[in-house]
Amino acid sequence: MADIGIIGGGPAGLMAAEILAQAGHAVTVYERKPSLGRKFLMAGRGGLNLTHSEPLDAFLTRYGPAAQALSPCIHRFPPDALRAWCEGLGQETFVGSSGRVFPKAFKASPLLRSWIARLDGLGVRFAMSREWTGWDSSGALAFRAPDGAIETARPAAVLLALGGASWPKLGSDGGWVPLLAARGVPVAPLRPANCGFVVPWSPVFRDKFAGTPLKTITLTFAGKTVPGEIMIAENGIEGGAVYALSAALRDHVLEQGSAVVQIDLRPGLSRESLLEKLSAPRGGQSFSTWMQKAAGLAPVAISLLRETDPGIAAKTPDALAGAIKSLPLRVIAPFPIDRAISTAGGIALTALDGNFMLTDLRPALPRVSAPPTG
Repeated sequence: MADIGIIGGGPAGLMAAEILAQAGHAVTVYERKPSLGRKFLMAGRGGLNLTHSEPLDAFLTRYGPAAQALSPCIHRFPPDALRAWCEGLGQETFVGSSGRVFPKAFKASPLLRSWIARLDGLGVRFAMSREWTGWDSSGALAFRAPDGAIETARPAAVLLALGGASWPKLGSDGGWVPLLAARGVPVAPLRPANCGFVVPWSPVFRDKFAGTPLKTITLTFAGKTVPGEIMIAENGIEGGAVYALSAALRDHVLEQGSAVVQIDLRPGLSRESLLEKLSAPRGGQSFSTWMQKAAGLAPVAISLLRETDPGIAAKTPDALAGAIKSLPLRVIAPFPIDRAISTAGGIALTALDGNFMLTDLRPALPRVSAPPTG
């Protein structure tokens, strides 16, 4: 039995603790907060999208350039295995209409409680409110206790599960980046991922529609179209459809200063059918009433048409149909990293060996394993 220290009490750290403890190792999880899985619980407020139900080959494409390196691991623990693991903790799952997988409870708390109970039964130890500050002069791990005192530990191996820098109040703030960079570990800058984007709304639109969902739409950027919904935020857009395109959008915006996404406000209706409806006599109906009855648009969608083109009400039926089927919306910046769902960047894959171990730390230090965070 090896004595293994895991730094970080989120899902990655807890999963590693479970696997290592089942293999017979003595495991201690060090967590900077007083409780475990805080961001996991926050994610559960939105229903807790655990994984996807698509075929594995399609699922792997979600990992982008990292797919090749991660493929062996994902094949050993595919989405079906994750669902079986959840059900082993008493939490049944189901596939939603979007193909996403959720627990039937739509919450994270029952799953986390069962998980912690299992880890307790496996003998995993938890050192709470312990903030990792690096290593002391002898190479021992150093942790700041609640009273400010520095405690040390010398496990036989260390696994880093430190998270990124989104939602820092929940535990992970990216403070580990300079600790590893100082040891010569290549660390890519942390950037927002699965994030919203800034749109300079007019005060009228913002005040009336902030917090309103734009439902049953498709969003297109760089040749990729995703169905879902958009949430109108005070300063931009967020939501599932936005997150699905966020990596490409982020990179384009950071390089070019802005990006234009195309919104299909009526994906279930062809342009030809829409044009036929809009070509019928309008009579004395207001633009809003006409758009609701002829095009089936919600008030937020109608106002978004006006927001992007103040003269939209005077356009021909053909131009209106084109705007409804492909509404251009310019975004000018990603939301700040502390509001992102997750974080891109982190330890470079090239710094890790085939077992995701860092091999270039000084020999006096414990051997460290670190799953890539990007």
